[in-house]
Amino acid sequence: MFKPPCAVLLLSIGSLCLLAAAASGVDAGNGDHHSLELDENNWTSVLTDEWMVLFYAPWCPACKSLEPEWREFAKWSKSHSSISVASTDITISPGLTGRFIVTTLPTIFHVKDGIFRHYKMGRDKDSMVSFIKEQKWEQIDSISSWKSPNSIQMSLVAQFFKLSQKVRILHSTLMAEYGLPTWGSYLIFAIATIFIGAILGLVLVCIIDLVYPPSHHKIPVKDGKDENSDSGQESDDDDELVKDELLDDQANNEPTENEPLLRNRRKIRKTD
Repeated sequence: MFKPPCAVLLLSIGSLCLLAAAASGVDAGNGDHHSLELDENNWTSVLTDEWMVLFYAPWCPACKSLEPEWREFAKWSKSHSSISVASTDITISPGLTGRFIVTTLPTIFHVKDGIFRHYKMGRDKDSMVSFIKEQKWEQIDSISSWKSPNSIQMSLVAQFFKLSQKVRILHSTLMAEYGLPTWGSYLIFAIATIFIGAILGLVLVCIIDLVYPPSHHKIPVKDGKDENSDSGQESDDDDELVKDELLDDQANNEPTENEPLLRNRRKIRKTD
């Protein structure tokens, strides 16, 4: 008569164990660092006051090794109002990965009133606490303004990273749901890239033509009338010269048979 209560008790204990295991598994999978989880919507909160920001990935072994130390450092920061701690999962927020130019994992940034610096010291709690207490961040060069995450160019880079993530999701959807082969998906993206590139190129050419319109140089054209008039004047001068020579010859009582000789002489003068 005590078997049913015992069975119920055993089932209850088993259920509690399963729930605890599931909770611990979810907690580890989410990478709970006891810090603010940054994303595309709230990342601007680090532009004021002092922050330490961690970029990590759930599949990164080095990130998993850093997780206990980062958790302890986050607990310490709660008792010190001068410093706040935040973390970003790059698999969830790819835009922030491009905005901060994260190339290695884990990556830690120190932010002081919107000025960003790379933290490259020890990855244990004591090193990070010493870095904040002794203000060692003053000895580190800040990130240049053109690479700063809050600059316009880094905002454009973030949009490209978002676009790449969307393209990857679309690629997976085409293969999984529509059964397209890999080469078929690549072909679609290639045609779309060529088409979009052609449109952007046309728009760019139109903009350049509007800003810098091409200049048209006029080629001077010689007036044919002037040339004809000049040639006609030369011929008239030659005829007058021949007439003068004929009159001189007649005055000297030379025979008119010398007229061909005079014309040859005129031709020679003309060529000279």
